[in-house]
Amino acid sequence: MSKIGKKLITIPPGVDVKIEGDLVTVKGPKGTLQKTISKDVIVTAEGNEVKIRLAPGASKDGKVFWGLSRALIQNMVIGATTGFETVLEFQGVGYKATVKGGNLELGLGFSHPVTVEGAEGITFVTDKSSIKIQGIDKELIGKIAASIRMHRLPEPYKGSGIRYQGEVIKRKAGKKAATAA
Repeated sequence: MSKIGKKLITIPPGVDVKIEGDLVTVKGPKGTLQKTISKDVIVTAEGNEVKIRLAPGASKDGKVFWGLSRALIQNMVIGATTGFETVLEFQGVGYKATVKGGNLELGLGFSHPVTVEGAEGITFVTDKSSIKIQGIDKELIGKIAASIRMHRLPEPYKGSGIRYQGEVIKRKAGKKAATAA
């Protein structure tokens, strides 16, 4: 039994959930999201609650999709009502970020600027040393944040690079500290 899959999803006022076969559509004040759910899972909307259960005769892998489907639908409901935000922090000499149109332009010490294409429904907000990625689709925000981070991973010696807000990078002692011992 899935501990997550058994939980009911409460639908807040102003949010409409439609289930058509294996397609779940959530429409709220921030926008509309659609997701195709596995056929091993049955999704039903009763009043202001969504219930997810395992289909009879589901495959062995069906149990895996039970909790996943519940989490995906919950994220769709949260995204349609309040939205999501991921914050990346960057540190390094000459590192900068600017928003040009819907795209993000990064100066990361390369000989050329790095341009990250913006997706539909995603907005970038830059500060002196941080980038905020905002939108309604949690999965898309995570993919874009990971692709930005891959351009300059945080390095353990000086601490420069791009990291998630609150991420702890274990610092290493340099050559000078290692030989002194």
